Amino acid sequence: MFYHLQSERVETYQLFEEGHEAYLRTGPQYDFDHYRQLVHEITQAFCGISKEVLEIKGRLHHEFDRPDLSEHIEKLQSKEKQKLELTAKLQLARQRAQDHPEDEGCQEKIQEIKQEIIKNKEALSEIMQDFKYDSEECD
Repeated sequence: MFYHLQSERVETYQLFEEGHEAYLRTGPQYDFDHYRQLVHEITQAFCGISKEVLEIKGRLHHEFDRPDLSEHIEKLQSKEKQKLELTAKLQLARQRAQDHPEDEGCQEKIQEIKQEIIKNKEALSEIMQDFKYDSEECD
């Protein structure tokens, strides 16, 4: 179930990304109402996933006496929150770059945020590997 929720998160990010690209194509007027609706739906999806992940975390800790696994989930939730914040920052930076093509600082900012996202994804991957390793240990 936990792995399924993580893949749902990945799919939700893809939808968010595709929706933002579509939004950028509506510039320079921008269809903000449509985009705001997308952000609302994405937020609802992430909240639902987080709620289920936190329920699993609680069960691992209390029912299965695996505080080590619940700690991995806690770290994962924190990194996922950071990833969402970085994704939003990247989207704003992309719009800024589109609106101000003459400003080279915008492209630098985009690259900077992309690097942070890469580091974040590496950390997420590491947490998932640790979770997998520790959960297989007890099989």
